[in-house]
Amino acid sequence: MTSTADRLARQKGREEGIGTNQKAVKYSNQDYATLRQQCLERGRLFEDNCFPAEQKSLGYKELGPYSPKTRGVVWKRPMELCFKPKFIDGGATRTDICQGALGDCWLLAAIASLTLDQRILARVVPHGQSFTNGYAGIFHFQFWQFGEWVDVVVDDRLPTRHGKLLFVHSEEGSEFWSALMEKAYVKVNGCYEALAGGNTIEGFEDFTGGIAEVYALDKAPIQLFHIIKKALSLGSLLGCSIEITSSNESEAVTALKLVKGHAYSVTGAEEVHFRDRPIQLVCIRNPWGQVEWTGPWSDGSSEWKHVSEDEKSKLYHVANDGEFWMAYSDFITQFSNLEICNLSPDALMSDDVSHWNNYQYEGMWRIGSTAGGCRNNPATFSSNPQFVVRLEDVDDDPLDGEDGCTLLVGLMQKDGRRQKRLKCDLEPIGFAIYEVPDQYKGDSNVHLGPDVLLRQRAVAMSSRFIDVREVCDRFKLPPGEYVIVPSTFNPHKKGSFILRVFSEKQTATSPTQADIKAQIEEEDVSESDVDPQFKKLFRQVAGNDMEVSVFELVTILNHVVAHRSDIKTDGFRLETGRLIVCLMDKDESAMLGLIEFHLLWIKIQKYLEIFKYFDNDNSGTMSSHEMRGAVTAAGFQVNSCVLQSIVNRYADAQYAIDFDSFVSCLIKLEMLFKMFKALEKAGTGKMELDIQQWLCMAIY
Repeated sequence: MTSTADRLARQKGREEGIGTNQKAVKYSNQDYATLRQQCLERGRLFEDNCFPAEQKSLGYKELGPYSPKTRGVVWKRPMELCFKPKFIDGGATRTDICQGALGDCWLLAAIASLTLDQRILARVVPHGQSFTNGYAGIFHFQFWQFGEWVDVVVDDRLPTRHGKLLFVHSEEGSEFWSALMEKAYVKVNGCYEALAGGNTIEGFEDFTGGIAEVYALDKAPIQLFHIIKKALSLGSLLGCSIEITSSNESEAVTALKLVKGHAYSVTGAEEVHFRDRPIQLVCIRNPWGQVEWTGPWSDGSSEWKHVSEDEKSKLYHVANDGEFWMAYSDFITQFSNLEICNLSPDALMSDDVSHWNNYQYEGMWRIGSTAGGCRNNPATFSSNPQFVVRLEDVDDDPLDGEDGCTLLVGLMQKDGRRQKRLKCDLEPIGFAIYEVPDQYKGDSNVHLGPDVLLRQRAVAMSSRFIDVREVCDRFKLPPGEYVIVPSTFNPHKKGSFILRVFSEKQTATSPTQADIKAQIEEEDVSESDVDPQFKKLFRQVAGNDMEVSVFELVTILNHVVAHRSDIKTDGFRLETGRLIVCLMDKDESAMLGLIEFHLLWIKIQKYLEIFKYFDNDNSGTMSSHEMRGAVTAAGFQVNSCVLQSIVNRYADAQYAIDFDSFVSCLIKLEMLFKMFKALEKAGTGKMELDIQQWLCMAIY
């Protein structure tokens, strides 16, 4: 219940703008201004209890307590490391970011790209922080985390060895914004070791809230150089890398001084005239701050002698700073991948600058209800969360000359780095897109079942299912209505995700969620309608008072199911008997008379038929995924949230529901629907309860 309440509170907060960069969520409920003021008033430097200067903040294995890499580590404040530390000195630049003893070059490449646009940098590194005016040992940064911006507070105690910073540091050694920013990012991910290994695009997205596109350079589109140039002019962040085929190649240096398996940032793209013919150049930066390309157009290469002084003065400088130029033709052959994070985000595949329309939804894969796996699992696939997209207007000036609607779909799973410590790997994830049949168009209050999804082919799919943080693909679809089905590859895998949809033209998007309603058939039976043989049997079990108590009812039901081999049950519990009596007892005698018992018997027979019909594998139990159809057949339409509550309440450890629990569930649903209908305020879909009514309902 607590998690449900938290989710509803977050939803309300977002409606009020909480989670935007202007109203970032306070990470760990720590407010920077309040904590800083408290420290100043007390005359004490801030110490962050939420991320202490201790061994556990370093790591768990390679940086664990018994690792030689953590011996001699001392946490020190910048004041203890140099005479006059600076937060930012003369503006944040790429030379402020030099890699330390942590394999997070992917992150540093992203930070380096961030310095190219001071406006974007200021969103992540708030102004007004220093080691002089109002210094209290506390700093803060803002990151985009799975759909919302968070404001992260840190103290300035940094891990050192032999008096030098252990991890990221500035070239001069007296500037600390990059080291503190790294620490803040470490905090939201659990520990320093959690940042070892990654993809630059992850940092790009977390610093901007943008959407990522990845290009395989061996399949580079013809216009890619112009895409790079436009992306840089729009402030987009770009990274590149050379793939490795084995761990032995990691950070191996090639003959031309490029590092394999290493994240670089792309910082420039220009066209110069070489011997009176144009040539395209790309500027690359190694976050190490050294080890540069030695091929054509590198620092000191002969090619620069044949460029005009005017062009040369704008681009050429010789320094061992990790930044270098290379021909675009060499770039696409030497490097393997290019990553672009669109900030606006902008339609980079088009020559015309336009802004995407973006939509974002949270979702969960829950074992037993919405963790259906991919299409390879027909029994469970349709139970996955579903999101409808209505595309109406075609793109302006399509590149291929054909009308269509451009769509960028990103599926991101949450908290992968934080779970590294628990040895929990990311799940392979992906999605499929289906056209909505005519009879369901315009209706988002429906959950498409196997009768729809398994009888048609997907019109589009993610390029692959892969165990990465985000799967993102670009599509061009005809105008129409579609449903996106995000899933893990295998069923029964729990997780939380963010689905992001970006379209060139405005679209209507929403989660599909079935309406909650019931169609309860009330039998009108008089004593004359009851079969004489049934009356005779009832007298035998009811005794002289002609009424069945809850204890007698449970005995009767257990006697009946004990003789059936086609259903599995541990027997009807007293709790189920009480529910049945509560629902069927019309005269409030707490017992069932002949008519009431007869109506119950009809209901039990109906439930048994439904149970048998939807027990597709003849297991004698109802799987939680079979339960959705069975509940519907019984006259109840519920959404995924209610279905999950049913699973939590009635399923066993293997997510199976026996006949007793099945009957108990349906009886409970009927009772709750009837209670709601009786107390509903004039068809508003809401009800009010006083404390007595609430307690009586809750106890039942």
